[in-house]
Order: sequence, then C-alpha cells, then structure tokens
Amino acid sequence: MLSREENALLTRTGPGTPMGQLMRRYWLPAFLAEELNGPDGPPIRVRLLGEELVAFQDSEGRIGLLGEHCPHRGTSLFFGRNEQCGLRCTYHGWKFDVQGNVLDMPAEPPEADFKRKVRHVAYPCHEAAGLVFAYLGPPGTQPLFPRYEWTDSPTGHTFVVKSLIDNNYLQSLEGEVDSAHTAYLHRTFGAPGLTQQDGAPTYETESTDYGVRLLARRRGPSGQTYLRVTNFVMPFYAFLPGTGRLSSDVGGYDVHFYVPLDDERCWRYDLWFRWHRPVYANEVLRKTRFIDNDYRRIHNRHNDYHIDRAAQREVNYTGIADIVSQDACATETMGPIYDRSQEHLGASDKGVIAVRRYLLDAVRAFERGAPPPHVVTDPAENDFYAIDGLAAYVPADLDTPAQLASAHGARAAQP
Repeated sequence: MLSREENALLTRTGPGTPMGQLMRRYWLPAFLAEELNGPDGPPIRVRLLGEELVAFQDSEGRIGLLGEHCPHRGTSLFFGRNEQCGLRCTYHGWKFDVQGNVLDMPAEPPEADFKRKVRHVAYPCHEAAGLVFAYLGPPGTQPLFPRYEWTDSPTGHTFVVKSLIDNNYLQSLEGEVDSAHTAYLHRTFGAPGLTQQDGAPTYETESTDYGVRLLARRRGPSGQTYLRVTNFVMPFYAFLPGTGRLSSDVGGYDVHFYVPLDDERCWRYDLWFRWHRPVYANEVLRKTRFIDNDYRRIHNRHNDYHIDRAAQREVNYTGIADIVSQDACATETMGPIYDRSQEHLGASDKGVIAVRRYLLDAVRAFERGAPPPHVVTDPAENDFYAIDGLAAYVPADLDTPAQLASAHGARAAQP
C-alpha cells in the first residue's frame, strides 16, 4: 500500500505539483490529429494536466496550442476567429500566432506598441503516428522528440483510438502492468488464448533507464512457459505484447497512453503498430464501435456499462461487451482517486508495486534536481526502437528477454 502522502504525490498532476512538473518535461499526447479542422478551421478545446487550452491549425498548416483564455480580459479563444496565420479573440480583436506572439491589438493606439509587451501561453507541438504531442515544460528545457518504431513507421501501419476514462491516470496505468487480471476481467468462456491460461502468473520486474520491464510467466502446455513481456515507459505509457517480428500477419505490438486531463480523468489512447503491414479495418473496429463521436464510451459508469447478467453467466466473466469498458469498470468504480492506503496487495501485484516505486523515485529525484528519466537531448541517444512488447510460448529454459527476442525476431530492450 501507499501512504496518503505518497498517493497524493503520484496522483496530483496539476500546475505546481511535483508530478505535474515532472510530466511537463515530456512530450505528451494532447489530441488526435484528426480532431483538427484543417488550416483556418475552428479551434478545439484541449484539457491537459489541469490546464485549459485551445488548439488550432493556422493558414500555413502549423499547429498551435494556446491558453484558452485571452490574456486581455479572459474571454475564451475557443470562440475565436482562425484567420491569416493567427487566432483572433472575438472580444477586442487581439490576435495570436502559434508561438503566443501578439500580432494585432486593433483597439489599442498603434503608437503605444502594447502588443510587444504581452505574450500569451503557448506550447510547441509535434505530430506523429496520428497524434499531436505537446511540450508543456519551461522554455529552454525542451527535449528531443523520442524516436520509437511507431513514430517512424509508414503511413497506415499505426492507428489510434481515443476514449475518456473517469478516474485518475494511475488507476488505469496500473491495470496495464497487472498481467494477472487478464485471466479474469477479460475472460471469454470457451475461447482460446491468454484469458484461458494459468491465472496466477509469476513475475519478474527490472528497472531501466526508460521505466520498468515486466515479465509474467504462466504454466503452458507440454512443459512450455507462456511468457508475457510488458514495458512501462515514462511518464504513463504501456507497451503491450505482440507476436514478434517474424509473424507477417499480426507482428507488432500495442501502446496505451493514459494522459491526465486533470486529477480525476484521463484520456486513454490505444495505438496499434504493425511491422509488416497496415492495420486492418477489423482491428480498428474492435474498439471504435464502442466509442461515440465525442470519444466517450457507449458502455460507461452512468449506465452500469450495460452489464448483461445472462452474458456474465454464459459468455464472459463480466457481462460487459468490450475490453476497454471492462478495464474502465474495474478502475472507475474505485472512485476518481483511489485511496491506496486502504488496499491489501499480494504476490500478483508485483508489477504494480515496481511501477509505483519507479514513479516515486523519479519524482523525488526530480524534486532534488535530478534530470527526468527517459528524456533525451543528444541525437545520438535518441533511438528507442528496442522498446516493445511480446507474448509467446517458449521452452521453460528460454525465458530471458534476450533469448526470447532472438527466438521470435524482436529486439530486447536494454536496461
């Protein structure tokens, strides 16, 4: 369990909080590229780490992320005019470019040159793999944008689905590093696969320079071991198992992001990455058919996730139709921010404990002046292709990450 003080340290991410300041040193997923309305299109609202922001694409296609409220007298720029390479407030016509510079103050005397004395909140953006990332940290501390395989992949080899989760980011992230729950929460009766395997895996965890590598072993048939390798990557990513590079059909892995809107909600982004082929439409449909146009789940806590008690007896373990809503039911029903001083952890929580410890060490070290882990400023070190996820049946004595990678065509992430 965590103390209430430790729980607050990990879960509070707003401006001025230790964890919030640490997270602001990373490139963070801010919204889907598809949400933008094109050059000079209407702006969109964005909430990130407790900050109210607006995003827009200017006349030349550049992406801007500004504070929502005009620095003049606070009017929302969501209602602004996106025109001629800037976003103009509708109250008095103040106009801002994507860097927060004031381009025009039509209601002010031109000789006052007041516009040079004001600069609006603006954050740099970077588009990759269908996502727009933003850097909210202090000017002058911006790191390189990290290079993963999926950020450099061919068009169509990734796809991202977004959904709102009504709980603190950490509750959802902890579910991703808890391999034991898949045999229960996601079990479909009579179906082959992971959900039918040994429900009490043994764990190994290893701290790395990017986060924590987690290995879960289950007893498999004919003396084999079912080995599942997941990577927690700072600040809130989970690289989930795929089938390895040698599989031409499904070869690849998934990445899940849990991005805090504020302390009580997060955006879940599910990114599919395939090495050898584009993502298939039926793979995307698995999750998009359960999400509305506003990225809210159809099955949610307000309708009890449309639980079907007959299906719970005969079809699957929960009676809830889709995996994302099954996950959400488990974490949202804990409450917006679970009090971890009240929990009772067991052997199956070893991965959760390791990730919490890593986050606590990182935020405390950052408060003492240490650099954030997994933040890169040297181009020669900006290669994270080795971070992935993998699940496979292996001989009982073939169980190290390097051996597993060699056998299945993946790259073993180095600590």
